[in-house]
Amino acid sequence: MTTLITERLTLTPVQAGDYRDLCSLFGDAAFTRHIFGRALGPEEVWFRTLRDIGHWGALGHGNWAARLKDGGDLVGTFGVLDYRREMTPAFDAPELGWGLAPRHQGKGLAFEALSAALAWCDDALNARRTVCMISPDNAPSHALALRAGYVAYAETTYKDGPVVLLERIAR
Repeated sequence: MTTLITERLTLTPVQAGDYRDLCSLFGDAAFTRHIFGRALGPEEVWFRTLRDIGHWGALGHGNWAARLKDGGDLVGTFGVLDYRREMTPAFDAPELGWGLAPRHQGKGLAFEALSAALAWCDDALNARRTVCMISPDNAPSHALALRAGYVAYAETTYKDGPVVLLERIAR
């Protein structure tokens, strides 16, 4: 499993030891608003943690826990995913997903972490194209995706909510 190091962050594959910090992150309704529309409880976070661990074991990639090098504070999660989402059009390339704790937004950390994840994906998976989906009203994620080179290619519905599908061609 791969650890990524950036100027200010260490990204490690999600593991059971991250559970308490993930409970705080996913229990914050401001963080989960555009992802789930509500905060998650400890049981749901535990299932997500187990899913993330299994994703790494089965596929060799998944979600990273992004922590500040200085102090180890969990700032968010970033990942290269294959969730086999049931939607049309279906994803046909590695999916990038991310979330940054509200208190860490506006500092360039999301771009730093996403750039590291994309560089790894482009190289390790030889991914010529990656995709992501973002809620239409999540302006910060749309701005981040645009900055990272993503462009919208479709609008659809996922789990009864509207989403914008975006793609990025590897550089």
